[in-house]
Amino acid sequence: MTPAGDDRVEVRRLRARAFTVPTDRPESDGTLEWDSTTVVVVEAKAGAHSGIGWTFGHEAATGVVNSTLASVVEGRDALAVGGSWQAMVGAVRNLGWPGLVACALSAVDIALWDLKARLLGLPLVAALDQVHPATPVYGSGGFCSYPLDQLAEQLSGWVEAGIPRVKMKVGRHPEQDLARLQAARRAVGDDVELYVDANGAYTRTQALHWAAVYGQAGVGWFEEPVSSDDLEGLRMVRDRRPAGLEVAAGEYGYVPTYFRHVLDAGAVDCLQADVTRCGGITGFLQVAGLCAAYGIDLSAHGAPQVSAHACTAVWRLRHLEYFHDHVRIERLLFDGVLEPQPGGLLVPDQDRPGLGLELKRADAERWAA
Repeated sequence: MTPAGDDRVEVRRLRARAFTVPTDRPESDGTLEWDSTTVVVVEAKAGAHSGIGWTFGHEAATGVVNSTLASVVEGRDALAVGGSWQAMVGAVRNLGWPGLVACALSAVDIALWDLKARLLGLPLVAALDQVHPATPVYGSGGFCSYPLDQLAEQLSGWVEAGIPRVKMKVGRHPEQDLARLQAARRAVGDDVELYVDANGAYTRTQALHWAAVYGQAGVGWFEEPVSSDDLEGLRMVRDRRPAGLEVAAGEYGYVPTYFRHVLDAGAVDCLQADVTRCGGITGFLQVAGLCAAYGIDLSAHGAPQVSAHACTAVWRLRHLEYFHDHVRIERLLFDGVLEPQPGGLLVPDQDRPGLGLELKRADAERWAA
C-alpha cells in the first residue's frame, strides 16, 4: 500500500531546531548536575504530511541534521526508512557516529518513522508490527539534589498515579544514600518495586558494598553501579550481587556493536537502550533483536512518547523509564501525549496516525535556542 496510489513519495524537507527548557528545580545524579534540558526537534515533510522526532542533548545536533543528514535524506523514499538510516550511517563516518552524531541521526529516524506511519494513515504501533498492546513504565526521578521531603513526594506521586515501580538516583553523596533509601521506602510502601541508579558514580568496591545494602533493603534494580563502559566491573557486580538484585546498563549505547559487547560480556541482567541515542526506532529494534537472540530483556530509557510505541514491537520487553524531565518536556512541547493507565501502562492511541503528537509551535518558541 502506498499513499494516494503514488509509487514513491519523496522526503522534500528535513530541518531541526533546538529548545532549551529549564528544570522545575535544580537536579543532579551521581555524576552530573543540571538546571535545564535541551531537546532537538526534527521535522520531516513529504506530500501533505509531516513527521516529528527528537533527541535530548546539545543544540549542536541541529547542525549535524541541517548541514549533513538533511541532504542525505531529502529526495529519498519516505516509506523506505531503513534505506535512509543506512545512508545516514554511511554519511557520518568521518564525523564520528557514536555520541552527538548518533543523537542527531536518532531524531531524524524517529521523524521518518512518524512520517511513514502518517503517510500510510496508521498509528506508529501498527507500522512497527505491534507485539504488545501496551508498555509498562516505572516512575523515575528521585534526584540527589532533592531533600528527603521532595524525594518522598515525587516517588509517592508516581505510586498515586498508579505506577507500581519507581527509581531514585544515588551515588553523589554515598554517606546520605542509606537515609535517602529508607525515606524512599517509607514513602512508597513495601509493595512497590524500588530501583536505584548510580549513573556510574561508584568504584567497583563501593558498588559491591552498596549492592549488599540495596539487596537487603529489597531493591530489585541496580542501574550503572559502575561506569557503563566498565563491562568487566558490571560483570563483577552482577556475579557477586545478592539474589533478587538485577544489574542494568546500556542507556549510553549509541551503536549496535556496543550492545553486542555488553551482551557478550554477560554484564547485565537487563539491557537498556535509549531510542533517542541508539539510532532511533531503527537502531532500537536492532538492539531488541540482539536481546531476543541472547535471551535478555530490554528496558527503554526515557523519551516515553516515542518509546511507548517502539517498545510494543520488542519481543523481550521489560519496561520503560518514565523519566521526570522527559515527561515534563514532552507535555510542554507536544499535544496528544499519552498518560499512564492503571497498572503503570502507556497505551498508544490507535485512532491517531504516527506518534499521535503535534508540536505546540507557539509555546515552543519561548524556549528556542
